Amino acid sequence: MRTIKTYIGLAAGVLMLISCGDDKSNQQQAQQAQQQAQPFPVIKITTKTVTGYNSFPTRIEGIVNSDVRAKVQGYIQEVLVDEGEKVRKGQALFKLETQSLTQDANAAKASVNAAQVEVDRLAPLVEKDIISEVQLETAKAQLEQAKSQYESITANIGYATVKSPVDGYVGSIRLRQGTLVGPNDTTPLTTVSDIEQVYAYFSMNESDYLNFIQSTEGDTRQEKVNNFPEVSLVLTNGETYEEKGKIQTVTGQVNQNTGTVSFRAIFDNPNQLISNGNSGTIKIPVTYEDATVVPQNSTFEQQGKVLAYKVGEGNKVESTGVETKAAIGNLYVVKSGLKEGDQIVAKGAGKLRPGAQIQPQEVPFDSIAKPVDQLFQ
Repeated sequence: MRTIKTYIGLAAGVLMLISCGDDKSNQQQAQQAQQQAQPFPVIKITTKTVTGYNSFPTRIEGIVNSDVRAKVQGYIQEVLVDEGEKVRKGQALFKLETQSLTQDANAAKASVNAAQVEVDRLAPLVEKDIISEVQLETAKAQLEQAKSQYESITANIGYATVKSPVDGYVGSIRLRQGTLVGPNDTTPLTTVSDIEQVYAYFSMNESDYLNFIQSTEGDTRQEKVNNFPEVSLVLTNGETYEEKGKIQTVTGQVNQNTGTVSFRAIFDNPNQLISNGNSGTIKIPVTYEDATVVPQNSTFEQQGKVLAYKVGEGNKVESTGVETKAAIGNLYVVKSGLKEGDQIVAKGAGKLRPGAQIQPQEVPFDSIAKPVDQLFQ
């Protein structure tokens, strides 16, 4: 009996030693793992109000664009203005050769004089009942016909001086002295544009249009148009035009050929910096209030998806997909995948693998993505 108790005691002692050894081993392994974990900066996801811009290519036109055409046929005798010159309504732009018209006018004038002489000759004879009233009326009709022909020719002589139909600026002049022009020409002599204000025409696809119109306050489409935000114009040199624009009209109808909806914005142009035919980019502001945001450089892409490493229990990281609404500056506006308060790896995600343990070192969110008042998409 004593021997059995002795064995039992020895066995229990051995088990205790093994158990203590295992606990010590586990503690050592945990300490080793903690020692092997690398330090990584982490941030807490927060919310911010940010403004981005949706961009659309645009073409510019003066609010008035009037083609200048010859009303009579003739050779250009003189070009009286230069391209880009400011002109007034009624100002002479071109002078056409009128020699043949002048000859026709002289002949027509002679016909008027002859018809008048005939009327003057017949009038006394009618009074004396020498001839009938019909003869005098016929002579008077011939006089009126001669006058009408003369006036038509003199009008054509007047049309030979081609005048500006509106106030504005002269466009390109491709036809010069000696060119035969006429009313049936397909190419105008020039175009006069009023560019004190200019129109900017642009289009949105159906999806963008619906998002834009639904996010604008107003019960009717016109109320929504009135509440559209001011828009910016970026010129082809990359500079933003100093004047803000206002969207005036929207067709609201989807073009079946292009799948787009047409818009027109108007800009003041006091210095005539932009002119008819210019192009650029319209930028419409979009504000996201109290939106969940994440710095783009705290994410990585894999198979076309945006991912981030979220810090979990035991400081282990796991990749999580991030669905975004927009990219604004260095920020993604988050639709799903992350929420306020989540802790993610701020930098160095490319060095990690899912399940890796790190030593988190929290840094300020703004040190990774410095906020600005307006960020461009």
